[in-house]
Amino acid sequence: MSAKRTLHEGWTVTGDPGTPAAAEPIPATVPGEVVSALLAAGLVADPYTDEGERGVAWVGRRDWTYRTTFTYEGGDHDGVDLVFDGLDTVARVSLNGEVVGESANMHRRYRFDARSAIRQGANDLEVAFTSPYAYAEAQRDRLGDRPNAYDEPGNFIRKAACNFGWDWGPNLASAGIWRDVRLETWRTARIAEVVPRTSLEGGQGIVDFAIDLQRAGEADLVLVCTAGGHTAELPVPAGAGTAQVRVAVDDPELWWPHNRGGQPLYDVSVTLRSGDEELDSWSHRVGFRTVELDTEPDADGRPYVLKINGEAVWVKGVNWIPDEALFSRVDAARLERRLRQAVAAGIDYVRIWGGGVYESEDFYRLCDELGLMVGQDFLFACAAYPEEEPFWSEVEAEARDNLARLAPHPSLVTWTGNNENIWGWHDWDWQEPLGELSWGAGYYHDLLPKLVAEVDGTRPYWPGSPYSGVRELHPNEPAHASVHIWDVWNQEDYAHYRDWRPRFVAEFGYQAPPTWATVRRMTTDEPLQAETPNMLWHQKAADGQAKLQRGLDAHLPPVRDFDDWLYFTQVNQARAIRLGIEHFRSLQPYCSGAVVWQLNDCWPVTSWAAIDGEERLKPLWYALRDVYADRIATFQPYGEDGVKLVVVNDSAEIWNGVIGFWKCAPEGRITGRALLEIRIDARDTAEVVLEGKVAPAPGEFLVTGREDFPRATWFTKEDKDMDWPTARFTAETAAVDGGVAVTVTADTVLRDLCLFPDRLDPDATVDKALVTLIPGEQVVFTVTSEAIAASPELTAALTAKPVLRAIND
Repeated sequence: MSAKRTLHEGWTVTGDPGTPAAAEPIPATVPGEVVSALLAAGLVADPYTDEGERGVAWVGRRDWTYRTTFTYEGGDHDGVDLVFDGLDTVARVSLNGEVVGESANMHRRYRFDARSAIRQGANDLEVAFTSPYAYAEAQRDRLGDRPNAYDEPGNFIRKAACNFGWDWGPNLASAGIWRDVRLETWRTARIAEVVPRTSLEGGQGIVDFAIDLQRAGEADLVLVCTAGGHTAELPVPAGAGTAQVRVAVDDPELWWPHNRGGQPLYDVSVTLRSGDEELDSWSHRVGFRTVELDTEPDADGRPYVLKINGEAVWVKGVNWIPDEALFSRVDAARLERRLRQAVAAGIDYVRIWGGGVYESEDFYRLCDELGLMVGQDFLFACAAYPEEEPFWSEVEAEARDNLARLAPHPSLVTWTGNNENIWGWHDWDWQEPLGELSWGAGYYHDLLPKLVAEVDGTRPYWPGSPYSGVRELHPNEPAHASVHIWDVWNQEDYAHYRDWRPRFVAEFGYQAPPTWATVRRMTTDEPLQAETPNMLWHQKAADGQAKLQRGLDAHLPPVRDFDDWLYFTQVNQARAIRLGIEHFRSLQPYCSGAVVWQLNDCWPVTSWAAIDGEERLKPLWYALRDVYADRIATFQPYGEDGVKLVVVNDSAEIWNGVIGFWKCAPEGRITGRALLEIRIDARDTAEVVLEGKVAPAPGEFLVTGREDFPRATWFTKEDKDMDWPTARFTAETAAVDGGVAVTVTADTVLRDLCLFPDRLDPDATVDKALVTLIPGEQVVFTVTSEAIAASPELTAALTAKPVLRAIND
């Protein structure tokens, strides 16, 4: 029987002789990376606080060597392999002084034959890493420079592009053994790879196992394959190294996104036998579902409609970046927290962006279990990539490896060739400097679609994000397939989202700083101000602070202090994305989905994220929960100055109900009322143009009732121009299990009322945000924090600024 033994203990790491630190061995965690080891040893400052990132900039320009010793007892083995699930990135692996393998790709697994080098008893294992900068710059010099969105050589090494910094992330281009390493031994033969391809045929769930074997002799073998309690056996004659086995499951339950149905998963396994001896085994779980991507041209252009089990899904998505800049810090528990936060916000689709990594097995397993669809980019982002060797072969090996590894997961629904590279070739002044140089088109249009069909064959592939369907069209054409909308953040007010009529929005976003507690983690500046040096260091976007200020100037009163700036920018971010999504949803079915940039952060930073780098929810998260609900109402502009009410029912049931809404003067006095009976079919929308007495006059606003219908608002002027009264309210607190309930009763209009308990307890959470009330209305915030509940002083602080805020306070 094959045996697997992890080799995670006793590692040290040493820098080359010129390193500023760690010229002598220091302890190293495996999985891990050099920066984490230096930090644990106290040799560098925390790169996440102030300008600590500067203090580790040298790490990626040095060579590093990991070493450990392990024992081997020997035995009757035909195969003795060192297996690395992740080497970051350019490495030479030696066992007892003999080189057994080399790597040059962070994104694939490696298996090295160790038979000639291993010895009984103690064994010395060494992994020597070449500086990623030295390797990438040498390749760039050899092949000729190519455009990149950043002045970094990350497109000349198969390493996460964001390791070299991004407009939301630090430059921590480290090195290390970033995923599991183990010693594997086997006799006679082993299972090298299993790709279970699932399909539905005639009421049955089909699992077609494609199996690769590694053999050490000519013994006759038997494969035993199971799926959902059904079994098939296949003799494998001497010399055969591959096999195809089909197992059928009667009447399987279908896997659905969490807002469409259940997530039944079926155990599948492959056992390799020789006579009565079990040689090796493999097991996983699969789900039965179909996935289609409808991009057939129509009268309006080209749709981009994702269909699961034949049903069109309006995608409620987010973009995903690595959840930590130091990747090995991310464990299954952290991923589960993040993905459960996504589900709680109504999100049903996570796009894994091409500048990061193929995520861990835990990530996709959790998405299978939680009913989150995954759109997976191949790992190319915002740069021209060379197609010459060794990169063509590396990309092919990387794609084959990850297509096979991820094949079992029903949550994985699409593969995409790259992030913004086709767009870059068209619009980012690449063509003249490139001349005749390759830039990646051969990957996106030829190699990758061929491999997806060959290795997987069950999921759709799309050449790029964005991409309009044919090479002759501009890749970001709104009427054709997927688009990215970045002119709004970069150049215009967020109300211009309404100028777009997209078929599918794969990226759009708006920035805000993180929560108070996270700001205090990322900077020690005193006093805190938007423009202090460390606040600016943690703003990586070009002219980011100016763009934030542009948004404030367009919509909100002048800020008086840092507390105002933090709250107002966070509200503006939430409003911008809410406005965009409500507009896109009002266009369905013409528009078939929105994927917000971005769900998460990898460190404390001002960014587009809904959940900051310390795992705290920004107001944007609460806005996503509201606007991604199955049933929403939204006021939308109509004609020159008119307004319409659009009601969206994305549930499986007919929506019968009554809409009540009020027209109000700025002080909250009701000047008009309307009641509308509605009947909206499942997965449908309806709209009503507001005319006559219910149409708002300048200075008035509209608001729907809160108790029995989703709240929608419409304001005829911006907050800075509305004649709002100063906020007046009463607030009472009461102890509840695990925290405090804060009941706020409005005496005036309260705009986007938020409560920020992290200002009192960094671990505190609250159940809602961004609540607009008219006089007489009431809201209860539930704060979860035993520390606040135990302190009368902290409990009292929940009812006043800077913890409790309204725009007109």
